[in-house]
Amino acid sequence: MPKISERTEKLINAYQAWHQSFKAKEKTSAINVDEVASKVSVFYEKLRGIVDWKEEHLMKRAAIERKLKRRILLAEKKPIAELLISELIRGGHFPNNQIDIKKIDEVEKAINKYIFILKKNEAGSSEKKKIKLYNWLLSIAACEIEEILSPPNKEKALINYMAESVAEKISISHKSVFSIKEISEEEKTKQAYIACQRALFKLDAPIITYHLLKKRFDNWKRISQTELNQLAENIYSVWEDLEKDLNHPLKDKFYKICDKYNTPYLLLGDVLSEENSSKLYDKISDPENLEKLIRNAYDKRLSTLKGRLSRAGIYATLSILITNSFALFVLEVPLAKMIMGSFSPLAIIVDILGPTLLMFLLVTTVRLPSKNNIELVLIEVMKIIYETEKKDVYEIKIPAKRSFFVKFFIALLYVSGALISLGAIVAILRWAGLPPTSYVVNVMFIALIAFAGLAIRNKGEELTIEERKVGFFGFIFDILFLPIVGLGKWLSSKWQKYNAISIFFNALIDLPFQIFIEFLEQWRYFLKEKKEEIY
Repeated sequence: MPKISERTEKLINAYQAWHQSFKAKEKTSAINVDEVASKVSVFYEKLRGIVDWKEEHLMKRAAIERKLKRRILLAEKKPIAELLISELIRGGHFPNNQIDIKKIDEVEKAINKYIFILKKNEAGSSEKKKIKLYNWLLSIAACEIEEILSPPNKEKALINYMAESVAEKISISHKSVFSIKEISEEEKTKQAYIACQRALFKLDAPIITYHLLKKRFDNWKRISQTELNQLAENIYSVWEDLEKDLNHPLKDKFYKICDKYNTPYLLLGDVLSEENSSKLYDKISDPENLEKLIRNAYDKRLSTLKGRLSRAGIYATLSILITNSFALFVLEVPLAKMIMGSFSPLAIIVDILGPTLLMFLLVTTVRLPSKNNIELVLIEVMKIIYETEKKDVYEIKIPAKRSFFVKFFIALLYVSGALISLGAIVAILRWAGLPPTSYVVNVMFIALIAFAGLAIRNKGEELTIEERKVGFFGFIFDILFLPIVGLGKWLSSKWQKYNAISIFFNALIDLPFQIFIEFLEQWRYFLKEKKEEIY
């Protein structure tokens, strides 16, 4: 019978400790919020979720960051942790009556640490630089607060497990004349760690930065005043170093490897999350039992993936239909009538149905893993769980330095592909009779659809390990389609950065609403006290 590796034993112990944390503990006081106020607040948070749309697993962090910024601006040296946590519970981000009241002090200390760094850097920097530092630090503070209130112990264990395994297998080969300097083992380990976070749980820059910060400062949560002073004085250089780690020249190559081989680790995590018994070691030690467990976990993930893709397809298509119709009648038609004098019925049909059909085609032609994929997954699972003499090697090839003429030719091809694609879109719009005033709006809209549709298609590859060949038509499609996707990605990032609707909510609705909710909660407590006096 094969032997479980020491690394896997360590992972199993971490998951069993996670299971144990849910067992009955000594009763302590928990933070409580009013249920009526909570229902109103939850409804509001759902509206905010539409306005500030992010991946589901990032919504909680985004809410913490938004509320934290508002609380710090209005606090004036007053403690804010209790109010912040209560607001988060009311909004449905954390469960009511389950967060230990002792967490308030822990969160307050964490917030004070970031405020101290900000205050230390109030003088001597431009306003623009201070605002950037403020946003960067509070995004990290939000990550720490989320970790305090809901520790991701099993996720952390799985990330470390995969990062150690992948870093051991990655080999970096250099050409005789290469474009990137040789990287050290420490850099390789760090890049594997970053890539695993992105591949396993789709974590974003603030969360990964927070994890890197904790690696850099082992005692980050209990950092001494002396170390905190030194950090505050050098925060810009620390920030620059962390940004370099996140934007390493080989980050995409590390991610490609981790994204390809993340399925076995995710399935092992699923098995350990569900299985909690003293016989767990025996079950996993037996390859036949392990195969059954992995197949069941794979089938569940595949079923969930199909459901998520179906929902994403329906919602994305309906969203495009509604949004495009709204933009057409509110912006395009009035503008066209003002300048051109008319907007034909055919143009209206093409304007609405064209982008909708594009999204529909992108999401309905998603390729799911083939039947052979599970066999490849099982082989990889056995390799990572059991001790083996032969180790796989994941090679990263650093490309040779390109000459000026090669760079120019590649750029020329990319621009040519973009011009052909844009020309084809404009030609179709002209054929349909759309006025020139609608060209820019439609090109931007199609680019955003292409980016969103490709993101949904990529989700279909989540469980896929097998290599898929790209044929001639796929190559041509990439040349013509990728520039449009790149434009859509850029527009999407700008929308998130300059989301006018979100700014409107923050400035004019958020604060008055929270004042009303807190008043409602206090009024409810007052009524309860009066009832108690009567009885």
